[in-house]
Amino acid sequence: MSTESQNDGDDLEDRVSNFLRRNFPQIQMHGGSAAIQDLDRETGEVTIALGGACSGCGISPMTIQAIKSRMVKEIPEIEKVNAHTGADGGDMGGGGGMSPSFPGETVDDDGEPDEGPEAPF
Repeated sequence: MSTESQNDGDDLEDRVSNFLRRNFPQIQMHGGSAAIQDLDRETGEVTIALGGACSGCGISPMTIQAIKSRMVKEIPEIEKVNAHTGADGGDMGGGGGMSPSFPGETVDDDGEPDEGPEAPF
């Protein structure tokens, strides 16, 4: 029985890798990489590390959001996706890196929804 569950686990890892390769070919085309850093089959949680050109790329936060939203829809066993770039040093605890945020997701110091950066003109 343990051999069967091991094969199931390998299948899940293969499906996650294939998902990244199939849905995000632009990562490799632009000199980046996406790798499974951790996969917890019990909780359905996967951690993806984006490296290479993804570190410091201006659109990597959008790529991360797309991976997070699409993977849980396409792979039923995956419940939660964590993803980061080398720009945050792989610190998943939020101690050193920046996590992506989008206008309306955060709140300013005055308690109002953050509408994003102000134009310089």
